[in-house]
Amino acid sequence: MTDLRLTDQLATPTARETTRSRIRAGLAGRKSRQTRLKAYGIAAIVFALAMLGILVSSVITTSLPAWTQTQILLDITVPEAGPDVPASNYRTVVDGAVAALFPAAERNRAELRRLTSMLSNGAQFWVRDVMAATDAAPGSVVPIWVPVSDAYEQLYEGIISADMPENRRPLNDNQIARFEELRQQDRVRSVVDWGLINNADSRFPELAGLRGGLVGTFYLLLVCLCVSVPIGVGAAVYLEEYAPKNKFTDFIEINVNNLAAVPSIVFGLLGLALFLGFFGMPRSAPLVGGLVLAIMTLPTIIITTRNALKAVPPSIREAARGIGASEMQVIGHHVLPLALPGIMTGIIIGLAQALGETAPLLLIGMNAFITSAPDSLLEASTTLPTQIFIWFDSPERGFVARTSAAICVLLVVLSFMNIIAIILRRRFERRW
Repeated sequence: MTDLRLTDQLATPTARETTRSRIRAGLAGRKSRQTRLKAYGIAAIVFALAMLGILVSSVITTSLPAWTQTQILLDITVPEAGPDVPASNYRTVVDGAVAALFPAAERNRAELRRLTSMLSNGAQFWVRDVMAATDAAPGSVVPIWVPVSDAYEQLYEGIISADMPENRRPLNDNQIARFEELRQQDRVRSVVDWGLINNADSRFPELAGLRGGLVGTFYLLLVCLCVSVPIGVGAAVYLEEYAPKNKFTDFIEINVNNLAAVPSIVFGLLGLALFLGFFGMPRSAPLVGGLVLAIMTLPTIIITTRNALKAVPPSIREAARGIGASEMQVIGHHVLPLALPGIMTGIIIGLAQALGETAPLLLIGMNAFITSAPDSLLEASTTLPTQIFIWFDSPERGFVARTSAAICVLLVVLSFMNIIAIILRRRFERRW
């Protein structure tokens, strides 16, 4: 009887309207919560993109002065001994050419020092190299564009202003006036600084380049690739396809997962104790750095390779075994080709991770001041991350732009490697 009365009450128009209103209110609340959730997600994406845009734009803006080089035009007289003379002799020639631009200047030592400070400290080497490439006769005059020092380059680029108090800038009013005279004579220009890529490191920011870091990074990744890929892929194939499921293999799997989360500086300590301390390998060599990064990259490659092998359907293996294929043929001819996109993606991501590491390389001495690119795996070298660290720690103002430029180059290399990973995945990906 009670159920019948309740049914009769719900059947009344008032009860039906109440039920509908409650349903509508519940749906409206659910819809509003869903809308808020979407708004939170969109806001998070917009915030992340805004922060990324601010970071990238800030780095690019700061790096712009490093991509250009300020030069002044000098009339260089070829020495009587010809172009093939020591660089020290060219310093005297260059200083004389600078002094000749200001015939009305006082000829005391202090004034000449201020005038010649306008040029880079490597101006004599620059002029020597240009002279070696010409066949000018001794005694003839050759116009040569010579790079200026860092302070004058900042003045030309607007980083240093004449309106600043004289005690807050490295150039006094007289030096700025001399430089303005050359600008009015069209003897000052700004050109693209290819030396940022072609030159090795230098104590002078206007001449410092990334060639040593780029070559060292190439050697480093080459060693890391040759060591980590065969070992990592082989270990993953064994653990996934051959190893029995017992406590020992579970222990190995847990430790591999734990190693992927170990801070990179721990691997640097391992390389310092093992490769440098025990085996006595050369310090700062790309071979040692590549081995350290290979050990660090192994867990990532093993985990991604195992996940790629698990993604292959069991029916592929069963079909191969059904036609009489051996276990090695099943894995080598069927499973690995289908898992190749995931494996290659994991390898490239692991190498990209190794490319951005700095802490383990600092511990094995790859932050040394190297003025030339290495010619082998055993020569002392730097890498892009450690070169960024060296320039960031330098007191000269010109290295600020160089540091940002090096970061831009590193980001380009990382982006290129990620693009390769995406292309390879789409190229070899198969659907079943």
